[in-house]
Amino acid sequence: MAPFALAAPAPSASFRFKHAMCNEAFEKWPFAAACQAIRKAGYTGLELAPFTLADDPVTIPAGQRKEYASIMRAEGLTFAGLHWLLLAPKGLHVTAPDKALRERSWRHVEGLIGLCADLGPDAVLVFGSPQQRAVTGGLSREEAVKHFVEGLAGIAPHAVERGVQVLVESFSTRPEDVSRTLAEAMGIVRQVGSPAVQIMFDTANAAQEAEPHAVLVDRYFDWIRHVHVHGIESRRPGAPPYDHVPVLRVLRRRGYSGWLSLEVFDFKAGAENIARDSLRLIEAEIARLEP
Repeated sequence: MAPFALAAPAPSASFRFKHAMCNEAFEKWPFAAACQAIRKAGYTGLELAPFTLADDPVTIPAGQRKEYASIMRAEGLTFAGLHWLLLAPKGLHVTAPDKALRERSWRHVEGLIGLCADLGPDAVLVFGSPQQRAVTGGLSREEAVKHFVEGLAGIAPHAVERGVQVLVESFSTRPEDVSRTLAEAMGIVRQVGSPAVQIMFDTANAAQEAEPHAVLVDRYFDWIRHVHVHGIESRRPGAPPYDHVPVLRVLRRRGYSGWLSLEVFDFKAGAENIARDSLRLIEAEIARLEP
């Protein structure tokens, strides 16, 4: 297994961003048809929400995992990783006061590491799921963060063994979350102290960060392994379109080698329209970058 590298190479004249799409907009579609539509729209990567695959994703048998991986390859897609990890099965929570519940929930995360590795190499586990890691049950923030750090430290050796990186997502719009800012996410990563636990950046969830997003991405670039972008719809109704250009400029200058992965929250426009039009929007913003 290749070691985890912190520094990315400088961009060359032929630098290109890699585009992936999260699959929730295609949840009701047959898996092969969804892959085909996403590739036709122009993406080369696919990010999966485990709950779209099974009611208990860690129980997906080896043969089915191989089939999913084969379908992605056949359609010309690279598996980018898993996100929205703890929606299924119901009732999971990784920071709750109940120790038995925490242990069961972390065993599930460990199972998802195996699923991620089986679906494709060099993929990531985006650890968002804010409802399942919120400060709750009368705990202090310090106690909840301690539970989160201990859980991540417990599953980190398995992640290293399977070649999967677990990425702490931050939620600036959720005051009850264990990681509200990139700075807090980095504090968690430093406490865990494993190359398998890093961070990601989400343009919507960083909406209430105090500093400009480009400044934050530049500061924490060496630990950012994945980026969620948002296209023709907005998570916040009535909000102006997000200008990705400042963040894209930093990512290109720093030679970002991970995915720009489209995450969708509003499916009214239709999955195929969202996939196509969102990618065109991002590509238009990339075209605005100076040569």
